[in-house]
Amino acid sequence: MFSFFKRFFSSKPDIAQLLNDGAMVIDVRTQSEYQRGHGKNTRNIPLNSIKGKLTSLKKQKKVIITCCASGMRSGKAAKMLRNAGLDAHNGGPWQSVERHR
Repeated sequence: MFSFFKRFFSSKPDIAQLLNDGAMVIDVRTQSEYQRGHGKNTRNIPLNSIKGKLTSLKKQKKVIITCCASGMRSGKAAKMLRNAGLDAHNGGPWQSVERHR
């Protein structure tokens, strides 16, 4: 129950808890960046392709954590996804998300 309240009153999401609860991780870097290194069980959808994937992402009915190289693109992606009605959170750099696994 504490995690329920923490989600609403915390300024930052608990990435570890979201991952533990089955959140999907989307890496929004370019394909070539992603191929040079990425987290396990992540999906690569470059930032410029996010809008075209909204319907399929909504069908999955999962919380989404976005990541990238620094957190800038993933922040933009998370905002786009939230504006489309999805539960999305900026995980920041992909290495940071991996440390929470």
